[in-house]
Amino acid sequence: MKSTSPLGNPGVTLLFLVCPLLVMLRCTASKTDNGNIAETDPERCMRHHFVDTISHPLYKCNSKMVLLARCEGRCNQTSRSEPVISFSSILKQPFRSTCHCCRPHTSKLKAVRLRCTGGARVTATYRYILSCNCEECS
Repeated sequence: MKSTSPLGNPGVTLLFLVCPLLVMLRCTASKTDNGNIAETDPERCMRHHFVDTISHPLYKCNSKMVLLARCEGRCNQTSRSEPVISFSSILKQPFRSTCHCCRPHTSKLKAVRLRCTGGARVTATYRYILSCNCEECS
């Protein structure tokens, strides 16, 4: 007796697994040997896109939907504060702190023109984030 698969080929069975993208990313997320966040970590510092509506706060203008980006996520560097040693009786800055924040690395200026009542036009400008990076906080 021959066994056949649903496709008609003997001995061949296909199995499809459906796994949501986020679950697959978390499955591959790991820390490197030195404890840093791996490039596959879904919570690392990176650019995220979203859509927002631009409208003028005072004039009656047609609003426009635009694609924006923000930087969000974790940085693998640790934050710390160390005491500053001074030979003065007054310490203006008693601690030296270092921390890293998820910030825009490169961006470009963009503009959107809105048509207002009476035929007037106003221009709204904003920075569109091209890339994010973990940088020292100021």
